[in-house]
Amino acid sequence: MVEIYEYTGEGYQPLVDYESWRVAILRYSNGNGFTGINNLERHFETDEVFVLLNGEATLITEETDGIQEWKMEYGKIYNVLKNVWHNIIVSPDANVLIVENSDTGSQNTERRSFIYGR
Repeated sequence: MVEIYEYTGEGYQPLVDYESWRVAILRYSNGNGFTGINNLERHFETDEVFVLLNGEATLITEETDGIQEWKMEYGKIYNVLKNVWHNIIVSPDANVLIVENSDTGSQNTERRSFIYGR
């Protein structure tokens, strides 16, 4: 049997949860466009994988050495290690595939204000 999922709405949407992992899609929303983001997050118990499927996206990370911008490319896997502050800005036509632990949520994620724009 094959299950097929699609998401055409805005923002983050989990699509498949299986045992310890989750697959989600991130699409454009008012809070993550190229005009800017207003927060960063980090996960205490998991890495998080991002793959750009279409459109444009920039992964923003903040570590002790400062802010890094990673212009995402098709076919490359971006693995953000646990405890690294991050967020993604996307174009209106972008789709970003996300793979993370299925229990990733507010209980093991910290968010903080962060104003970033172009």
